[in-house]
Amino acid sequence: MRKKIILLSILVLAAGGGYYAWQKNRTLPLAQQYKTVKAEKGDVTQTVSANGTLNPVILVSVGTQVSGTVKRLYADFNDHVKAGQILAELDPALFNAQVGQSEANLANARASLDLTSANEARSLALYNQGYVAKQDLDAAVQAKRASQAQVRLARAQLARDRTNLNYSIIRSPVSGVVIDRQIDVGQTVAASFQTPTLFRIAQDLRNMQIDSSFAEADIGHIRVGQEVRFTVDAFSGRFFAGRVSQVRLNATVQQNVVTYDVVVSVDNPEQILKPGMTAYVNIVIAQRKNVLLIPNAAFRFKPQGKQKAGPGTIYLIRNGKLAAVQVSAGITDNKMTEIVEGDVRPGDSVVTGVATPPDEGSQSSFRMRML
Repeated sequence: MRKKIILLSILVLAAGGGYYAWQKNRTLPLAQQYKTVKAEKGDVTQTVSANGTLNPVILVSVGTQVSGTVKRLYADFNDHVKAGQILAELDPALFNAQVGQSEANLANARASLDLTSANEARSLALYNQGYVAKQDLDAAVQAKRASQAQVRLARAQLARDRTNLNYSIIRSPVSGVVIDRQIDVGQTVAASFQTPTLFRIAQDLRNMQIDSSFAEADIGHIRVGQEVRFTVDAFSGRFFAGRVSQVRLNATVQQNVVTYDVVVSVDNPEQILKPGMTAYVNIVIAQRKNVLLIPNAAFRFKPQGKQKAGPGTIYLIRNGKLAAVQVSAGITDNKMTEIVEGDVRPGDSVVTGVATPPDEGSQSSFRMRML
């Protein structure tokens, strides 16, 4: 019995020692339990982003003040035009008829004026000789004045009809490029209530602008003159430059979201940027050079079984232990964040997450060897 007790004790001690050795080997160093990144010095640029649309700086909509049928077209899409150049012509038949009618009315009014002028002269002579009453003279004078008014009215109507005839020829008000044509030969355009748009002309595509909308949370950081970088889908991977030229005060509210229009001036010397392209805009609001940086993921890490110490708390591995450090953050580029204050030095191991645990196969084989 005594031998059995001694043998059992030896087995228990051996099993305990083996378990202790296995547990010791199973526990990994902290550097292998967590994902870490070295804190380092570098440059960081903070930006705010939004989408926008490329547009010409000056875009003129050419319309017509008279109604009619399009007779001829002299300009098409992408044509370069000069100020005063004829773009289209409406059928002038009705306008010519109105001008002819107004010329006839003017001639008739002038003939009536000649007659009333002669009657006034005769009535005045007869009145001076005492052959007609003062009332007859006054009637002759009034008739002449009415004829003069008719002449002025006929002249005004003729001027109006000649102006409408001139309006039947559509001319470009500026020099530029035709980016849109909305009429065809034979189409009838009506200008009864509002001026219809026939052509849209961009004055100069070498200078363009981006019309974008930024959220109210970002608008406080945006100032006129700030640098802008943007991309377009047509040229993937290529960055274009611009500057903020205007922050408009008029707010837009959609579904309780407040945005403000920001206009970005863009040089387009190659004229490869086209009107209507979608621009993905980044406005530089702050830059720092040679500052201490850590990954943003460090601010989101929380050790298992522990509560986060609070905002601005990160964890370092120091002297083989996990240490919580309170820091003050500066600007961020959404990947790295500037550390303004805190017990962090270049080269410190900053914890960003939990490492992938060892696979179960290796642990199982280890247990088998221990047994």
